[in-house]
Amino acid sequence: MEQPALYLKKNEDRRLRQGHLWIYSNEVDTGRSPLAGFAAGEQAQVFSHDAKPLGMAYVNPHSLICARLYSRKAGQALDRSLLIHRLNIALSLRQRLFEQPSYRLVYGESDGLPGLVVDRFAEVVVVQITTAGMEWLKDAIIEALDKVLKPRAILWRNDSSSRQLEGLESYVETAAGELPEQLVLEENGVRFEVPALGGQKTGWFYDHRSNRQQMQQLCKGQRVLDVFSYMGGWGIQAAVAGASAVSCIDSSGPALDQLEHNARLNGVTERVATIQGDAFEALKALRAERERFDLVIVDPPAFIKRKKDVKNGIEAYRRINQAAMQLLGKDGLLISASCSFHLQREVLRDQLHQGARHLDRQLQIIAQGHQGPDHPVHPAIPETDYIKCLFSRVASL
Repeated sequence: MEQPALYLKKNEDRRLRQGHLWIYSNEVDTGRSPLAGFAAGEQAQVFSHDAKPLGMAYVNPHSLICARLYSRKAGQALDRSLLIHRLNIALSLRQRLFEQPSYRLVYGESDGLPGLVVDRFAEVVVVQITTAGMEWLKDAIIEALDKVLKPRAILWRNDSSSRQLEGLESYVETAAGELPEQLVLEENGVRFEVPALGGQKTGWFYDHRSNRQQMQQLCKGQRVLDVFSYMGGWGIQAAVAGASAVSCIDSSGPALDQLEHNARLNGVTERVATIQGDAFEALKALRAERERFDLVIVDPPAFIKRKKDVKNGIEAYRRINQAAMQLLGKDGLLISASCSFHLQREVLRDQLHQGARHLDRQLQIIAQGHQGPDHPVHPAIPETDYIKCLFSRVASL
């Protein structure tokens, strides 16, 4: 079956030729290829203004990003066969990187599958679809995952806010198999369990794996504070690495209950304490109690989700990190992270510096971290590079 054609305006093919995969609605020559003529998710051949083929994409006429390239090969259908091929390529990389089957198996555009995220928890996979083009392929995705992994169960976690931009409904449901109550994973030699149907995103954040591994080298004998702890990714690993005491702050009671469960799994319950509440208020209360820590970890949710949030978000990063510094001992360490794409690394660095200067302390950045290798960065798509993590010494002058 011949696919419809999508033509771009003059000179609007430059970004695609440089390797990017997105096409915006204002780049389309709607006189030659009206967007209204495409169904949401329909696959099309993409052509430059002078009719040179650029590849294959799926289209959503209702979205600002109206098309996403999935192949440079003319006529290539995105189907079960191509899904299996791309999954096998993604799997081969993860198997080279990790001994245990706990990782992000598919990271959207970086793995040649825009709009698809797959996290693996041993015999269970959790899938997120964020685009209409991938929503069309739900059955094929299940078949491909079964062919490549033969998982015990597949869970759809299609409840991200980005689906609204594609005109898609939100839902969480079992796609195949029998879903266990708990998802089991291992990260940096530490065992975790997370509720299959609860929690944020896919249930875990694999993207800070490498940073948490580096953190473990700094923890032995230290008093640690984990701010925005979620289910213990940082805090439990700090305790296992030999921290003398770990305090974990989160606003979610269920997340802290699961954190305590994970502490029991790893035999570190006696050294882990939890504090439920707003992070800013909790830090203020600890300061009033004159508490001090050797290492503070600040890994908040994205304070900057859209460009319009930049100004307020930057201020929030400055405030939370300055409050964390006030709880550090004389020669303490601060690990400050951000998952906000719109916050540049140098801006985060500057906010930490300003916070330290306000407290009359000296900031020394000793290491800089990025997202883990199961979140590979596409060199032509800066949006795939979003994790920042600064390891700093905050010294008294």
